[in-house]
Amino acid sequence: MSNTTIDNEPTEIFGHPKGLLYLFFAELWERFSFYGMRALLVLYMTKHLLFGDDMAFGVYAAYMSLVYVTPMIGGILADKILGYRKSIILGGVLMVLGHFFLTIELPIFFYGSLGLIIVGNGFFKPNISSFVGELYQQGDSRRDSGFTIFYLGINLGAAIAPLACAWFAANYGWHYGFVLAGIGMVAGLLVFNSGLKSNVFGSKGLVPNTEKYNLKTLGLNKGKWIVICSIVSVVLFATIVRFHEFESYLVWIVSLFLIAYITYIISTVSMKEKKRLLVAVYFTILYTLFAAIFEQAGSSLTLFADRNVNLVGMDAAGTNSINAGFIILFAIPFSMLWTFLSKRNRNPNSPVKFGLGLLFLGLGFLIFAMSANSVDDFARTSMTYLILGYMVLTIG
Repeated sequence: MSNTTIDNEPTEIFGHPKGLLYLFFAELWERFSFYGMRALLVLYMTKHLLFGDDMAFGVYAAYMSLVYVTPMIGGILADKILGYRKSIILGGVLMVLGHFFLTIELPIFFYGSLGLIIVGNGFFKPNISSFVGELYQQGDSRRDSGFTIFYLGINLGAAIAPLACAWFAANYGWHYGFVLAGIGMVAGLLVFNSGLKSNVFGSKGLVPNTEKYNLKTLGLNKGKWIVICSIVSVVLFATIVRFHEFESYLVWIVSLFLIAYITYIISTVSMKEKKRLLVAVYFTILYTLFAAIFEQAGSSLTLFADRNVNLVGMDAAGTNSINAGFIILFAIPFSMLWTFLSKRNRNPNSPVKFGLGLLFLGLGFLIFAMSANSVDDFARTSMTYLILGYMVLTIG
């Protein structure tokens, strides 16, 4: 692709660039595939592969931590070389392969599938979000509402997927649940590709520097080398997940790299920018703590629902949709609340909101713990505790 394409203004729909509609549905289906597979993963390992809890939690922890690490790499490569379009396509293809390979019941395909999804997510997830921002000019007042609409797509996919994939897994077998997740990713790719063919993105998201992209080494340009290295890296990430007991070393390496990189950046900017960066680092640390606890939804809380909750109307995998459902339910009321408080100069600042988020996170898990006081003869408690706990987590 060339970045010299004439930037015809894309047609608008509902007051937003038409490209937002395509990104909305592409992300909806991508999140459908991601959360559908995640809802099944720990249950599949403990019930079908007969992994012990420690093994299943170790694999899940390594997988999820790498899912959070790779977007940093994918984002840098997109900004410097690939551009958003090629990154999203590459990531989507890798994730499709990952979901479908999960249907092949061999260890090499199981861990290889997780490696494919980790690498694919690294290219897809950060760049489709960044692409949304690029649809709007700097200072465009519609930008925030555009992201709100986009994130609605994320949560719609996350709410529907666990229920749908869990139903297919329960009625037809685990592999059909994974196939449905894979079909969701295919749908996301097709939607995005149709947007490219319709030229709704104008010249947005193209290769940032075609000369740099086409620079050849050993007869291949940088774009092809990135594809090759991405495929090779799947083996590395699959190995890390397989030998997850050593994954903590990778976390330390990445952490030290980030500390060194951030320290370097801080040393090169003005005092005002230093303060802003330090605030960002502070909030990142707090969010890391929040996410580490919150992401128990796909592991320990799923097994808690499976073994210790009298489920009504859904199975354990389907409970992963509760959080996303509450997000959709609370989105408008909370938006109205912040507007109401802002008009009265009572809207809490970001540090206060972060503190409240962590407080509600703790309260949510206290509710789960309190359920132990109301168990029946089979060590099962009411589903009310599960729903109430998730509601409090969502508020947080």
